[in-house]
Order: sequence, then structure tokens, then C-alpha cells
Amino acid sequence: MTINQVKNLFSEKLQSLYTSAECEELFFIFCEKILNLNKIDVRSQLENSISAENQKEFLKTISILKEGKPYQQILGETYFYGNKFFVDENVLIPRPETEELIELIESRLSHLKKEKLKILDVGTGSGCISISLAKIFPNAEVSSIDISEKALNVAQKNADFHKVKINFIQKDYLNEKLDEIYDIIVSNPPYIDVLEKEEISHSVKGFEPNIALFAPENRVLAFYEKIAQDSENHLKKGGLIFLEINQKLGKETLQLFQDVLTKSELIKDLSENDRFVIGEK
Repeated sequence: MTINQVKNLFSEKLQSLYTSAECEELFFIFCEKILNLNKIDVRSQLENSISAENQKEFLKTISILKEGKPYQQILGETYFYGNKFFVDENVLIPRPETEELIELIESRLSHLKKEKLKILDVGTGSGCISISLAKIFPNAEVSSIDISEKALNVAQKNADFHKVKINFIQKDYLNEKLDEIYDIIVSNPPYIDVLEKEEISHSVKGFEPNIALFAPENRVLAFYEKIAQDSENHLKKGGLIFLEINQKLGKETLQLFQDVLTKSELIKDLSENDRFVIGEK
């Protein structure tokens, strides 16, 4: 089998799940993983034959992709804000919108990069938010809370890889009383209503942890309500919150913070959806 035949297989077998451009991108991604060839090398070697072992690996990969499994989980890694992060079935795959959240924090707080801040990340998952912030604010004391021990194991692996110190806390945040007072509280918590489950693609709800996707039943704003409550006693005067939110519930989420913060703001993402609530106490 030639590399070009492998490329054709990606298009043929995956066209029901992906666009032609996505099929081609997946082909290049796995050529790099399996053959250790970049795009330029692949294009110049399309008529080269591959080994039986590599052919078997490609066929296995295509079969798994056809089931809907995210390619990031097959690779075991993804990139977020320019850095590599390990991922598996126990953590949410970092999204571009969350990169926008980090960019928002970095741009708004560029003057605080050398300060000794205390930062809390609620619902840490892979640790992509807390680790990114620890790299941006190297003097900060960063804590991350998550209910899942398996997720925190992935987050710790990522923290070790990036050589940053994070205080990981395994607790059920919704039922946990905080002890500390923070300069910044940041969160991308579960915010999808279970009633929206049918709208979510199989590749997401079938392979990523539902506990990280869906809010508690009949309490879609539960995490935001708790963060608003904690902002009263566990956020410093002048402290800040940065939250990723359900685009359908922007005004409702903002309302939760208008009584406890002196300033609050609803911000759209690059797709013009209500995506972030930020505020100052």
C-alpha cells in the first residue's frame, strides 16, 4: 500500500463523519504519528510504499476514527495555547474557546505577570487552564479543584511535563467550603443542560467525560451560582473572576454576579456567541 492509497482510505472511510478538508488533515496528523513524516515529506513521498506494520496501524486508526473517537484521544495529546497537553477519556479535550479565555486573562492582566497572585481554577480537567496561567504568572500560587481523581492524575502529569507547581484538590466543589481567599477565580465548568444532550455529537458525548460536559440536572447554572456565592467571602476586594459560559445563558449567568461584584461584563467569543463573564469585586 502506498501513502497515497492511505490518503484515499481516510477520505473514503471517514467522509460520513468529516469534511474532505478534515479527512486530509487527519491523514497528515497520523502520517506524522505513524510514519514520522511532516506534510512536506508526505506530499513528496505519496507514491512510496509503507510497511505491513504501518499499514496495520493506519487501518486500526481509521477504524477507531470511524467509531467517532476524537483523534486527540487516539494520539493521547493535543495542543492548547501553544503548549502540548496529555489527554485521555477522563478529561475534556481543550477547546479553542477556552484558549480565548486564557488570551483574555493574559491581555487584561498583563501588568500583573510578576505579582504573587492566588488563583483558583474550578473544574480543572486536564489542567490546561491552571497550567497555562501558572506559565503566564510564574510567581502565582495556583490551586485547581476537580471531583475526578482520574482527571487530576492527567492534570498532574501535565503539570509535571510543564514543570509548574499546582495545588490540585480532589473535592466536589458544589459541596465544598473554601478555606482560602483568592485574587482570581477562573472556571470553565460543566455548563451544558442535560436537555441539550441530543444536540451534542456522538464523538463528544460518547467519548468525553459527561461529568465534565453536563451541568447537574435541573441546575444548569449550579457552578456559577456557587462561584458567585464564593465570590462574596473568598475573593479579595478588587479580585477578579473569568468564566467560560453556556452561550445560551449569557444574561442569566451575568445576572448572578451583578449583585456580588462591582463590575461585571458579558463578552462574546470570536464566533460572536456570548461566551465569557468577567468581573471585579
